[in-house]
Amino acid sequence: MSNRETVEIIAVKVNNRGKRIYLQPNKQYQLQDEVVFKSQRGLEIGTVVQVNRIVNVEDITLPIPTVERDVTEEDQKTRDENYEKEHQAYEICKALIKTHQLQMKLVSCEYTLDCNKVIFNFTAEERIDFRALVRDLARALKIRIELRQIGLRDKARMLGGVGPCGRTLCCSTFLSDFEPVSIKMAKDQDLSLNPSKISGACGRLMCCLKYENDYYEAVKMKMPDIGERVETIHGAGKVINIDILKMKYMIKDDNDMTYIISIEEEVTV
Repeated sequence: MSNRETVEIIAVKVNNRGKRIYLQPNKQYQLQDEVVFKSQRGLEIGTVVQVNRIVNVEDITLPIPTVERDVTEEDQKTRDENYEKEHQAYEICKALIKTHQLQMKLVSCEYTLDCNKVIFNFTAEERIDFRALVRDLARALKIRIELRQIGLRDKARMLGGVGPCGRTLCCSTFLSDFEPVSIKMAKDQDLSLNPSKISGACGRLMCCLKYENDYYEAVKMKMPDIGERVETIHGAGKVINIDILKMKYMIKDDNDMTYIISIEEEVTV
């Protein structure tokens, strides 16, 4: 395809969480409309979270699945029945994990809309040999079985919850991908390095540390370091404090007088 080609898409989420999935629509959709589409897992129901728009082909990953149909009453009935099946399958799997003495923690269980497969998501510190568990599950449920080992961040995304800020977890609402987050970002933002202060519900560093990191890095490049001696309009002095958000810093001169300097003021290091 040419880089100049465009395609019409909508974005949906399954169970209103996780990554956005882009689909080619067959009509105009509104937010919260429900559609059926075919993914690698099978038939699924997605809720529209972004209405029809035109994008460049080069800006999206191909191929793009197409909308199979709008959700019907039969689809809704099947989904409700699957919820009941998922609860039973979850308990069966949990019991079998205990029977096989596997070091894994079951997170969720999902049936595809066509009831062709049931997917169990779990966490574990190491790789797990679950072949015997799959055989017993297939025998008990009489359906295709898929076990997926997921990370702690994916677990938090699936289960949802509330972050330290009091808002619904970013990963379960609007984040599509997990970007790398490092302890250096917390240091650059002068945050407490206490794990309880900078860790999210998943136990990993909070994703929001990434949001303002570029701003902090850009402003810090314009500001002197603490302890550095600078020449300002008030004379020479040593930097004793910096305020990134206000883009100001404090110096102490040789007479122990303190001054607050804006980065817009001329400074000679």
